[in-house]
Amino acid sequence: MQTDLILGTAGHIDHGKTSLVKMLTGTQTDRLPEEKKRGITIELGYAQLSLPNYQLGIVDVPGHEKFVRQMLAGATGMDLAMLVIAGDDSIKQQTLEHLDIIRLLNLSTGVIALTKCDLVEEDWLMMVEDEIRGLVKDTFLANAPVIRCSSKTGQGIEELKAALTECCDRVADQRATAMGAPFRMAIDRSFAVQGHGTVVTGSVSSGSISVGDTIEIHPEAVKARVRGLQNHDSTATTVSRGQRAAINLAGLNNTAVERGHEICQPGHLVASTILLVQIRMLPGAARPLKNRAKVRFHLGTAEVMANVRLLSGESISANETAIAQLYLKELCVSVWNQPFVLRSESPVETIGGGVVLHPDSMLLKKPTKVDIRLAHEMTSNDEAVRAAASVYLTGGSDGGWQRCDWPRIAGVFDVDTIYRQLIKSGDLVELRLTQSRHLVTHRDRLQEISQRIVKVLGRLHDQYPLRFNHPRNVVENEFAYLKQPVLLSAAMDILKQKKTINVNVNSIGLNDRGPKLSKGQKVLLQWLLDKIGGAGLQGPTAKMLVAAATKNKDSVNELLTMATENNDVVTVGNDGFYIDTGVLENAKADLAAAMQEVDGMTVSDIRQVLGVSRKYSVPICEYFDEIGFTRRDEDKRYLALL
Repeated sequence: MQTDLILGTAGHIDHGKTSLVKMLTGTQTDRLPEEKKRGITIELGYAQLSLPNYQLGIVDVPGHEKFVRQMLAGATGMDLAMLVIAGDDSIKQQTLEHLDIIRLLNLSTGVIALTKCDLVEEDWLMMVEDEIRGLVKDTFLANAPVIRCSSKTGQGIEELKAALTECCDRVADQRATAMGAPFRMAIDRSFAVQGHGTVVTGSVSSGSISVGDTIEIHPEAVKARVRGLQNHDSTATTVSRGQRAAINLAGLNNTAVERGHEICQPGHLVASTILLVQIRMLPGAARPLKNRAKVRFHLGTAEVMANVRLLSGESISANETAIAQLYLKELCVSVWNQPFVLRSESPVETIGGGVVLHPDSMLLKKPTKVDIRLAHEMTSNDEAVRAAASVYLTGGSDGGWQRCDWPRIAGVFDVDTIYRQLIKSGDLVELRLTQSRHLVTHRDRLQEISQRIVKVLGRLHDQYPLRFNHPRNVVENEFAYLKQPVLLSAAMDILKQKKTINVNVNSIGLNDRGPKLSKGQKVLLQWLLDKIGGAGLQGPTAKMLVAAATKNKDSVNELLTMATENNDVVTVGNDGFYIDTGVLENAKADLAAAMQEVDGMTVSDIRQVLGVSRKYSVPICEYFDEIGFTRRDEDKRYLALL
């Protein structure tokens, strides 16, 4: 059984890439009239080469500097590369840039074809070979064979095929896992065929599809049906990873799909405009890449303008790496560890590249130390470390993450095992939403919310120094950005367990903060408590107490709030009568004893027991109902516990 792989060419214009492909395969990849007229490759060309145990789909790329965009589109999906350098011309500008590009695409193997060897002398060829060795010494081609070739005489063609076969042997096992992954293909051409409709082509990077399957086209997530398939001009029922494919799509206008779009199995990819990435600048980058710089972002077959936001520092220089976020001007789809290339906005030149660390990242506008640490953990070789960090970093992480996202966002496929491991270790926390639904979050997310709660409460304590607690709804409003309130509740529970805060139904405060009263305020507070206690169940209102106070009138309301939160007094009724807590407890005991002797009591009956007028008995009865001490049934009240 043959293994399918993609071979991409690279090299300067007029160094013989297209002629060499024709000599290898018999296929003329220049198909446009202008290409044939001018004798240069303008668009991507395609051919097929059969080798022992391998079927190579060859992508022949343009070598002219004006067509680097097309070259980048063709480079997507390459498994191995063939760097072509003319023996009579040696290393040129696009040799350098193409080599930079294929280095950035994380290729691990390839060959170097030294063409036009029939045109020069041996000593010249030896000098060119020395230059080549110096060029590739720090790249994945450092140990690649340099095969002397001639497309006119056939020199070196068999040796080149043998060298390509050895490269295939090295890379085949690395690519095998992509066969079982969901189908994905970046589109490099889209056109209409009369009588058939829309046809798109590309290199299949993972999985397989068959005629009749439903696929999804991104970034718009449009669904379509596969009407027909071809692999190198031959009709097929299935196309798979490593093959060049032409896909006839039913029910879709060809204007709705273009180069840069991607086809995948429905639900596999999610389009985003915020990517977490690791950037690596080229050793020869002429200028540092500054924070907030605009760049041309090349991913798959797409080119999108983007802004760079470095997580730390203000720039990165040649040969340096950094973690950053890219804010894309258009939606794109990607997966963890997918390589990309960066080119400067102007002048347009390749400056670096890197890999995607999270394809749907939360916005890290002002990254914290925790944000930066977990962003770096996305580079880990430990799947569990990446999986946990990806949950924290997922955009809309307040319930937006699902286990099935892990292959896409973290490169983790044994999701059940990793999930159990992370729940057991406490790195991930399950929060119950309903009987059958849970929200999963990272423990550092809860820690972050906990720290914000303490910060908010600290600010409120500074603002209202005479309060033990603060209205709970005021605190909760500070966390309205959380899509799931259970996150706030869980963070509060953590702080309660640590005895950092005290919480009740209506208020919340820090345990180590509270009123620091002046001597005059202490005297006033005691006077208020005595005044309220002496009034029994016919308590005064705040207005009455302010009027009766002779000093520090402005402190009365704050001191009453403090006394209420400290459970020294209780307010009842719409008018806000303040009643001593002990007095109210005695009233409850008297009323409980009386109610056990009769079958319910009216307000008038309760008024007689408590010895107060209707002005006070009605709000007291309503308060007892509210706290669950009594229950009302028409005009009578009963003990709620009976």
